[in-house]
Amino acid sequence: MITTLRRISLAAIAATTALSALAWGQKGHDTVAAIAERHFTAATADSVAAILDGMSPVYWANWLDNASHTPDYAYTKTWHYKNIDAGVPYDSVAPAPTGDAVTAIREQIAVLSSPASSKAQKTLAMKILIHVVGDLHQPMHLGHASDKGGNTVQVRFFNDGTNLHSAWDSRIPNAAHSWTFTEWADQLDRLSADSAAAEAAGNVDDWARQTAAIATDVYNYFPTGSRISYNQIAYWTPTVERQLLRGGLRLARILNAIYDPSDADTPSAF
Repeated sequence: MITTLRRISLAAIAATTALSALAWGQKGHDTVAAIAERHFTAATADSVAAILDGMSPVYWANWLDNASHTPDYAYTKTWHYKNIDAGVPYDSVAPAPTGDAVTAIREQIAVLSSPASSKAQKTLAMKILIHVVGDLHQPMHLGHASDKGGNTVQVRFFNDGTNLHSAWDSRIPNAAHSWTFTEWADQLDRLSADSAAAEAAGNVDDWARQTAAIATDVYNYFPTGSRISYNQIAYWTPTVERQLLRGGLRLARILNAIYDPSDADTPSAF
């Protein structure tokens, strides 16, 4: 009996640890992928469908969160984030030796752009890219290494104890709107073409630098022991919305540049 309870307890701890590394939760990643898909050109839509055997990007949006915990894909564990410690300029932070979100995105773009890549290589790269672009827009995934991206910053969500990373993964977004991912996409994806292009502009470092700046604001707003309630949710909801929208628009721009390039936008732009 004691052994059984111990196993259950250890399983629960392991599950909690795994979930704390997720970004945006499943619904957030689905939203990013759904918004991206709406902005594919016809050529891009055909190419993505061919690589994913007809499945939607949404189908694979959360795959990497599980895959990274398996032996075959354990090498991707550090690809979900890029740590920027307090007071350290983004441009002074070297790429992580095992890879990070910025290097991972660029590596997948290279694989997808190369005529030498096999179908299997492109399929894997597509699954990874869909997920990590979403990760790049969750502020705590550009958080401090010293607190594991907010995982050791203890806060209270109403009356529940949690940590800052977990609060940003899903608790704040879910409290902001109890929508399905399609409803999130419907409500957020309403910019004019020019405004959408402006949000999608820049390269991977520009986007990471922007998210890191938001992370600094989040840390300053939520010191250890903070209580997150109605006022805090209302204050940060526009940031959640904008980051999810940016993730979707930017993922679409990357894939359009790969599969339907123009003179102004090619894979080298990222």
